[in-house]
Amino acid sequence: MANSSALYVRMDPTLKESAEEILSQLGISSSSAVQMFYHQIVLHRGLPFHLQLPDNRPVAIGGMSRTELDREIKKGIDSLEAGPLYSADDVDQELARDFGSGMDIKD
Repeated sequence: MANSSALYVRMDPTLKESAEEILSQLGISSSSAVQMFYHQIVLHRGLPFHLQLPDNRPVAIGGMSRTELDREIKKGIDSLEAGPLYSADDVDQELARDFGSGMDIKD
């Protein structure tokens, strides 16, 4: 490539690490992935995917990569250290409100 232009991007380091782990498994460099993305923008004359809000549902642990799981565990630990803490009853009520009353958890 005789002519090239540099692109500098600011991004969350954790997001960058997670994406680069996936790209590495695919055998694609970050630079190649960005070039593919830009080619798709040109071909589609817009973003090559639909933008939408994710479902407000819990993610199954089995569907997470090791990095994603570690990140979620770290968020939980950071939350515990920062406080406040909630009782199990408070959490059950919150889950029922967010995800429906079918979330009854028995001892």
